[in-house]
Amino acid sequence: MISVYLSGEIHTNWRDAIIEQCQGLDIEFAGPVTDHALSDDCGPLITGPEADKFWHDQRSAKLNSIRIRKGIEDADVVVVCFGEKYKQWNAAFDAGYAAALGKSIIVIHGPDHAHALKEVDAAAMVVVQSPEQVAKALGYVVTGAL
Repeated sequence: MISVYLSGEIHTNWRDAIIEQCQGLDIEFAGPVTDHALSDDCGPLITGPEADKFWHDQRSAKLNSIRIRKGIEDADVVVVCFGEKYKQWNAAFDAGYAAALGKSIIVIHGPDHAHALKEVDAAAMVVVQSPEQVAKALGYVVTGAL
């Protein structure tokens, strides 16, 4: 069995597509909290209200980082998806953290991001443009067949 951490944008269903296409493979998937409102507000919901938006965001980011760090540390492979709609600084940070830990990284992004993500791509083992390509790569890694 391999463990795969699915990092990156949370506005599309790319994670579900990969998981669905990897049915039957010996893969355990993990990832961040993808409920955007819960992810943004978890800190104050647990530790109490915070009027200052900066500290509100800080509490949530730090709490989320516990889950994210553990997921990346436990993973054999880290998949990092960069979407089109937003700048995902958190995804770039996750890729850097995974690289520092020596993790195998698969990066997903469109051709428009190739220049901006050249350093992230240089740290990756595989760079693809779709969840389907990730599923095929993971299938090959697990089974050795295409």
